[in-house]
Amino acid sequence: QQFLERYGWIQPKDWNNLKYEDVSVPVDEDPAPQDSYVISEGLSQPNSIGSKERDTDPTLSPQYNDALRSFQKANGIQVTGRLDEETKLAMSKPRCGFPDNISGQNAANNESLSNTTSLNDTESSTNNSSTETPPIRRKRFLSRLIQHAQKKRSTQLLGDNPGLGFSKKTLKWRLMKEGYSAQLEEDNQRSALALAFRMWSEVIPLQFEEDTVSPLSEIDIKLGFGKGTHLGCSQAFDGPGKEIAHAWRLGNIHFDDDEHFTVHSSEGLNLLKVAVHEIGHTLGLSHILRPGSVMQPNYTPRDSNFELDWQDRKAIQSIYGVCEGPFKTVFDWVWKSDQTYRFNTYFFRSDRYWMYENRYNRTRYGDPNFITIGWPGVPNSNIDAYVHIFASNRDAQYFFKGTQVWRFDPQRNMAYTEDSYGNRYPKLISDEFPGVSGPVDTAFYDLRTNLIYFFKGNDVTAFSVGRNQIERGYPKRIIDVFPAVTSGDHPIGNLDAVYFSYAHRATFFIKDKFYWKVVGNGDLKYNPTLPYNGLLSQDRVVNKWFDICDVHSSTVFTS
Repeated sequence: QQFLERYGWIQPKDWNNLKYEDVSVPVDEDPAPQDSYVISEGLSQPNSIGSKERDTDPTLSPQYNDALRSFQKANGIQVTGRLDEETKLAMSKPRCGFPDNISGQNAANNESLSNTTSLNDTESSTNNSSTETPPIRRKRFLSRLIQHAQKKRSTQLLGDNPGLGFSKKTLKWRLMKEGYSAQLEEDNQRSALALAFRMWSEVIPLQFEEDTVSPLSEIDIKLGFGKGTHLGCSQAFDGPGKEIAHAWRLGNIHFDDDEHFTVHSSEGLNLLKVAVHEIGHTLGLSHILRPGSVMQPNYTPRDSNFELDWQDRKAIQSIYGVCEGPFKTVFDWVWKSDQTYRFNTYFFRSDRYWMYENRYNRTRYGDPNFITIGWPGVPNSNIDAYVHIFASNRDAQYFFKGTQVWRFDPQRNMAYTEDSYGNRYPKLISDEFPGVSGPVDTAFYDLRTNLIYFFKGNDVTAFSVGRNQIERGYPKRIIDVFPAVTSGDHPIGNLDAVYFSYAHRATFFIKDKFYWKVVGNGDLKYNPTLPYNGLLSQDRVVNKWFDICDVHSSTVFTS
């Protein structure tokens, strides 16, 4: 019964406004003098004579049985309404201290996420009844360290649930000096927490910065380890086992230092996995009662493929929205392995790049990274275009920036300074492709025609690889060579990227947050009246390529 009550199964808990439980309430060191007295009517007490209420078995209560059945159903246990061994085992697992069912003012439930608990509003309702214990002022250092009552926040958010999350796009966090764990090296603690924050930043337009110098009032999320009564918190830890950590929405995160946390070991409790879960609560998520979710309440050992699953991503994006472009360059990198050609898709922006895993519809875990790390020798930022000439008699990869072009050596994984023919790089674009001058907005190689299309402003130039010259009649207007299928629906010019996707077997034009698919052979078979090289109606990039998110520069991997 205590378990069901504590975690909100009998009655949803108002977690952000819980009173001090099993903890001495901090009092002011300089209380106000008792110079006035108020006499009020006392509260009536139940008559104990003849009463059997205290002797009643709580397990016979219909409310208890309903709560137990709900717990069993949510945890995939046979629904018996009895406290059997399987249920006891589920209740005894290490878990988060955040309730499974919480209450609050304007509590919202994202109905599109099956088997999830509600996502609640940031402001919790309070009871102003005169029968409640009046609030007690805390010591000043405690009020700085643990702040359950949050200030009213702006609701101008990117997601569908305004008011559930932080309104800022960059959040500062700090592992408090008085809250370091006695079990782990300081650097290991901070690096694990930084990676945990980064994992959320990889799926939402929110960045996290570790800040160890700013005034405490400017820190958005404070973290710390403690035992039992800890860090001025209203909820005490219970020692080894069971509750391992807890967090507050838009507030702080505490870890039970009586637990055996580890960083680079398969034993004990993995700090990274626990931290990712607790950060989810701080960002506005409730528990997701489904195996595989990082937000399930019970701790499960971390496997090698630990990451946010699809439902975790959709839950947090319902609060903060999704990540959108623009991108500077997009291309498929084709390479040969064991007589088989393979490809990877890359998105470039500024000084960073992402590899996109088309089979999973997501970016590679750990991206973005710096261009200088993955592509040695090419310009370190703002690359204009990439072209891969992939013909029977020529296989060459080029990067373009400004008026120059770099050729890349896939065997040595670095840009050429001089190729096998004695050509030195970088060189002027016009020297490698006569008649074409830079800079260009973007470019792509058309496998069907053996032409390179160079885009600049509202114009496009077709360059014949076979004849090593510009095609007659070019440059032309982009809209004339690639006409709009729907009148008025065309990017016109100043494109960000054009690339052929091997995953989709189609060419895409990308500008700002939108893309246009070029009419292909499959489209013509379905509708022969479509114009050759026509651009189909626009759609948002985020509807085709998911979660290409930036992270704070301090968390970009450097090796």
